[in-house]
Amino acid sequence: MHQKYDIVIIGSGLGGLMSGLILAKEGKRVAIIEKNSQFGGNLQTFVRNRTLFDTGVHYVGSLESGQTLYNYFSYAGIMQQLDLERMPIEGYDHICFGKEVIEYPHAQGYENFVEQLSFYFPKEHNAIEQYITKIQEVCNCFPLYRFHLDGSYDEHLLSEPLTDFLSMITSDKRLQAVLLGNNFLYAGTRAYTPLYLHALSVNSYIESAWRLKKGGSQITYLLLQQLEKLGVSLFKENEALAFEYRNEKVYSVITSQQKKYIADHFISDIDIKQLVRLVGKEYFKPSYFNRIERLTPVTSVFSLYLVLKSDTFPYIPYNVYWFKDTQSVWGSPYYTENDFPSFYTLSMNPSKNREGYADNMTIMTYMNEKEVNQWIHTSNMVSQPQDRGEEYEVFKKEKTEQLLKIVEGKFPQIRNSIAYMYTSTPLTYRDYIGSPTGALYGYEKNAYKILHSRIIPQTHIPNLYVTGQTVNMHGLVGVTIGAVLTCMALLKKKINGIG
Repeated sequence: MHQKYDIVIIGSGLGGLMSGLILAKEGKRVAIIEKNSQFGGNLQTFVRNRTLFDTGVHYVGSLESGQTLYNYFSYAGIMQQLDLERMPIEGYDHICFGKEVIEYPHAQGYENFVEQLSFYFPKEHNAIEQYITKIQEVCNCFPLYRFHLDGSYDEHLLSEPLTDFLSMITSDKRLQAVLLGNNFLYAGTRAYTPLYLHALSVNSYIESAWRLKKGGSQITYLLLQQLEKLGVSLFKENEALAFEYRNEKVYSVITSQQKKYIADHFISDIDIKQLVRLVGKEYFKPSYFNRIERLTPVTSVFSLYLVLKSDTFPYIPYNVYWFKDTQSVWGSPYYTENDFPSFYTLSMNPSKNREGYADNMTIMTYMNEKEVNQWIHTSNMVSQPQDRGEEYEVFKKEKTEQLLKIVEGKFPQIRNSIAYMYTSTPLTYRDYIGSPTGALYGYEKNAYKILHSRIIPQTHIPNLYVTGQTVNMHGLVGVTIGAVLTCMALLKKKINGIG
């Protein structure tokens, strides 16, 4: 006999886990199925040489009492158990250019943010104030961002280009570049990234910025504890392979373990393109299917994970965002082969045993998925190991060398500090996260085509819903809010305990 549930959720990224928790708290019988051996999507971590590395979440914002994630994580019952380290108030992100010694800080707190940057741009104090005021105004226009269920936002807000706003408040190109310095948080483009995407992405860190001492997977672990208490059934290593239909609705999902999960409703937390291909073109309106197929993925990433020798590299408590020049802030995803990399971001964790030193480091830079096209038909995961071949290893070594050579310009001691090195490419992200191209954050948002990438939670199939970073906003805040929207659409009511 096959068990029947009220809701089956496919995929266990933060969107899937939060949706499961919300629905279970509303009294629903829920099951979550996951293709990997580890739950959590972008919250996954891995260990090399007894050193913990994050795959996607390197720092978290708005976890101070009353702030956005604090409220949502308190609702979820996990806030008080998180093991956190607050990043420097005077600068959680430092923006750097070329060989310059100056590091421009992004500081915590709205007034402090203005004060710290005004030191470097005294003539632009008013512009920085306008910037920080606008960031707050935009965020206040989204009720769920402020943990409110009532209200709605002005559609015109979605169509204001980021570049137009920055050009309006200042003509100082360096200040514009500094304000865009953590562009990596949303992989924006000069041509059409909307202001709201920037504002919602950076605001939570300006409010407060934190490191998760035990990695992003502690969020997953704590959510799983809550889900088990609520009676949610959790099944890993169960990849959704096919849907069964009855009366024009999804009846069940069949997995790689030849199991059938039957439910009244289904929520997909997998990539939206993967979902529509899995469901079948014939179940969607042609206009909807074609729109999904035309979505443009954001760029992917090449990551270098370093295990450091003891007492060799001083701990840097903030993130470093380095650019070849101020123009590279926008151009980084579109590098040429001879210009790799024109950007990197560097973060680390303190040594467990030696105060003042780091024991690991993660360095990330954009990588176009086309660079790994010749290995696109290979797959390599812990649960299904496969050797991609010698050419692939040579490719990774070449990219590692190019990246290290650039990092040495700012940190000349880096090579002598390395004990072990590990890398990941767009293929790694594709295999573990499920994005067809290994995209960092799903699909691009376009200020001039706001409806193109806007996907409502309910699909054309009456009992199939979608959530996750490829549907709404990305990041911990965006995905959490997306889960609330999906659950409200399914339940046809507000969520108790939110707002």
